[in-house]
Amino acid sequence: MNIPNSLTILRILLIPVYIGLLVYERFDQALIVLLVAGITDALDGTIARAANQRTRLGAFLDPLADKLLLTSGFITLSSIHLIPSWVTIVVVSRDAMLLLGTAVAEFTESNIDIAPTFLGKGTTFLQLAYVLLVIFLSSHHMDLALLSPLLIGMMAFTVSSGLHYLYRGYRRAGSPAS
Repeated sequence: MNIPNSLTILRILLIPVYIGLLVYERFDQALIVLLVAGITDALDGTIARAANQRTRLGAFLDPLADKLLLTSGFITLSSIHLIPSWVTIVVVSRDAMLLLGTAVAEFTESNIDIAPTFLGKGTTFLQLAYVLLVIFLSSHHMDLALLSPLLIGMMAFTVSSGLHYLYRGYRRAGSPAS
């Protein structure tokens, strides 16, 4: 257990605090917890690279922590009716599909490229921006309809990246082994 992995575990431990703050509509505090989680994310990667402390556990836990934090935000905000349920269903379905594909690739020892793409990184950025802004606007009692253009863009990226990852996996799985 090294410092980067400890920071990642801290980020995972912050998830129930974040969810609780959202459920009790303590939006400003939820934003602070999300900010702390973001700082731990930046620090763990920086420390791991600078101190040459990259581990297999860290390579697994870091993206998992990010996904858990983002997914829990969507599910919680949907359950308190700040995000439409269909949005959460699309986001979680895409993530479940990616997780399943990764698990199948690992289990079958397939040579499937699971590296993030521009669409994948764009999706994560837009999803995070959407969740942050929903929380921020809610804390200031502002109309969430202001986020409609961002919602449309985020959903376009989410669906496109999901289809792109499916296509990459299908194409790779259908190609002869090297």
